[in-house]
Amino acid sequence: MPEYGYFLSCEQYGPAELIEQARMAEQAGFQALWISDHYHPWNDEQGQSPFVWSVVGALSEAVSLPVGTAVTCPTVRTHPAVVAQAAATSAVMSPGEFRLGVGTGEALNEHILGNAWPPAHVRLEMLEESIQVMRRLFTGEEVNHHGTHYTVENARLYTVPDEPVPIDISGFGPAATKLAARVGDGYITMMPDAPMVEQYRKGGGGGKPVSGGTKVCYGTDRDECVRTVHRLWANELLPGELGQVLPSPRHFEQAQTLVTEDMVRENRVCGDDVDEHVAELRQFADAGFDRIYVNQIGPDLRGFFDFYRTKVLPRLQQSG
Repeated sequence: MPEYGYFLSCEQYGPAELIEQARMAEQAGFQALWISDHYHPWNDEQGQSPFVWSVVGALSEAVSLPVGTAVTCPTVRTHPAVVAQAAATSAVMSPGEFRLGVGTGEALNEHILGNAWPPAHVRLEMLEESIQVMRRLFTGEEVNHHGTHYTVENARLYTVPDEPVPIDISGFGPAATKLAARVGDGYITMMPDAPMVEQYRKGGGGGKPVSGGTKVCYGTDRDECVRTVHRLWANELLPGELGQVLPSPRHFEQAQTLVTEDMVRENRVCGDDVDEHVAELRQFADAGFDRIYVNQIGPDLRGFFDFYRTKVLPRLQQSG
């Protein structure tokens, strides 16, 4: 039976709000937490972007659930040696398991220091090398590394967990999924895509965990929920590689004018129909996912958690 977790959105909420949501998620019966890692929100309407590692530290004191980043980019904005230290400390502090979810990132967050934004195949090379660096550092031994993209000299992490931090790799296409299968401790993808899960498992992923997530907007007024999603998260319906290459929230706002409310209505669960919420998450279970995370977009957080505690999660757990 899959586990169901809650997805904390650093793009939409400040630190105190995220911690309160984590507490409500645990009380509602969610079994794990994901948290996004951004420097910018996707658009100004979302309006937040706290430093994820500070929030993860607070989560370790607030809840006992497993926590994972979804996802951190350890390649351009932050050197993998620094990400390794942050992840190792988070794992030591966390009462539940901490997993480091990584991916090739977006220009939105990664170009801020003036670095060139590499093409996709180079970003995959950088990600693989960064994982090699972090894995060596997780041993607690001194690391010297002179690679294609990164240099590390006399680096040693003194604060490390008893077991190395598991690294889950995000992949939305065949090349990234192949990398995840070859070198990851788990696989992350945001679509209930059974062929991708099959590619991961056959390519070397075997029985390692597959995680996915989705966003919904719970509320009693479906039309109002549609308007809320359209205002806050229309970026999720932009096609192709726009999400990886647009450099600022302003550019996403310009692109989002192409997304209509009807597109939101057709592609996002909005409202309080239990069957629709159950069906949305069950898609992932049917596609072979082991852990499925859901994020509430709308303002009625207490209503959402009560709805999931009393109606949605029991149905999902009954269905297996």
